[in-house]
Amino acid sequence: MSRRRFIRTIVAAGGGGLLGGAALNSLSPRIWTEERAFDLNRSHWAASQPQHNPPLAEDIEADVAIVGGGYTGLSAAYYIRKRAPTRKVVVLEASGCGNGASGRNGAMLLTLTADRYMQSGSDWALDKRIHDLTTDNIRALRALSLASGVDCDLETNGSLQVLSTAADVAAARTYVERAGAVGIPVELWDRGRTAEALGTVLYQGALFDPNGGQLHPMKLVKLWKTAAEATGAMIYEATPVVGIEEGAVHRLRTAAGRTVRAASLVLATNAYASKLGYLRNAVVPIHNYLAITPPLEGALLKTIGWRSRLPFSDSRTLVHYLGITPDNRIHIGGGRADYSFNNGVRDRGDQRTHDRGLRQELARIFPALAGVRFEKTWSGVVDVTLDFSASVGRTRSRANIYYGIGYCGHGVNLSSLFGRIIADLEDGDDDPWKGLPFVNRSLPYLPNEPFRWLGIHGAMAYYRVSG
Repeated sequence: MSRRRFIRTIVAAGGGGLLGGAALNSLSPRIWTEERAFDLNRSHWAASQPQHNPPLAEDIEADVAIVGGGYTGLSAAYYIRKRAPTRKVVVLEASGCGNGASGRNGAMLLTLTADRYMQSGSDWALDKRIHDLTTDNIRALRALSLASGVDCDLETNGSLQVLSTAADVAAARTYVERAGAVGIPVELWDRGRTAEALGTVLYQGALFDPNGGQLHPMKLVKLWKTAAEATGAMIYEATPVVGIEEGAVHRLRTAAGRTVRAASLVLATNAYASKLGYLRNAVVPIHNYLAITPPLEGALLKTIGWRSRLPFSDSRTLVHYLGITPDNRIHIGGGRADYSFNNGVRDRGDQRTHDRGLRQELARIFPALAGVRFEKTWSGVVDVTLDFSASVGRTRSRANIYYGIGYCGHGVNLSSLFGRIIADLEDGDDDPWKGLPFVNRSLPYLPNEPFRWLGIHGAMAYYRVSG
């Protein structure tokens, strides 16, 4: 069952009730007001969070106001200033840069978009174009790291999607043939080669993407923050935006009562966007869980046999993904995910249950790690769309409001490509991005509560039982 079909099933499960409750669906946002919450990042990566800037302490005016200090917001600030150095660009971050998904993710650097990754499509020329764009963006990250002197532990030795069943292998073989015909350089590895690379005989094979990789998520935040500030962008942290009055000039109000007036607004809030009343029916914040081991001794690493050190994810619906850090810590994430009623983004308090699941999966893959305890565990929310497709562009209501959203697990790479697209669109240059399916894309409608909660939990329960 593909992830696209999985998400469609989620909405179908809640959609039946929606047919008989259109009035409730319409009233829902007024009945249940969403909580604005910003739990602190407690991930392993958080230790490398860059020093916080002071909050906004006065009313200011800007050409561009960006809400959100993650990959999307910081890269957009960088590219806008690079393109137009005289424009005043302000980034408003509710907590600290990288506090959200940018600083909590699984560290995999993937090509393509989530809806096209390792899946046969209907427009191979378009797939090739998106593959080339995302591959070039990885090269741009490396170049920026070298130019700025900020090391984000970037490794581009490739990445793997491991295959669990014979049916997966058959589908992968078809994909490789079609992808190769248009110049997408993905390889099908057999069971033996996969086992030699990863040290586990669990998988039937793997798809190898030579252009993928991994990095340190929070060090990438530091890279983008350093680069944005070097261009002259102003970044204010501990500055949550609590209200926006739209217009030819937008007026943003912060929790401390300060105001920012700006002609252009960039929503770089991803899974938190609905807290400000935007994109509520476009994405849902799905809670994902991750953990990391202490540094493993050389003898244990040798026993495991993960010689390639390539990051990998599996081909199941409830995906697991793993990587290894330069100091020999193994991190694992994924598996059972959760959704909190009314787009809740707070930590759910059920981490121990998920820790057990992650420990069991790690021991299943690497039996030698059965007795190893996690040093750190954490969770984060991923902005998921109905069809696993992302979107970047202008809002329908206002041509001077821009956004990037719906990364569905591919945001480590895709977010900064979207930052670049936002910069071009904000400057009126749409031409380089014409024909791309995610530019100004209308995302499929997701129902409000309680249908959303019922649909998501019903579908997740089904897939936990059926595998």
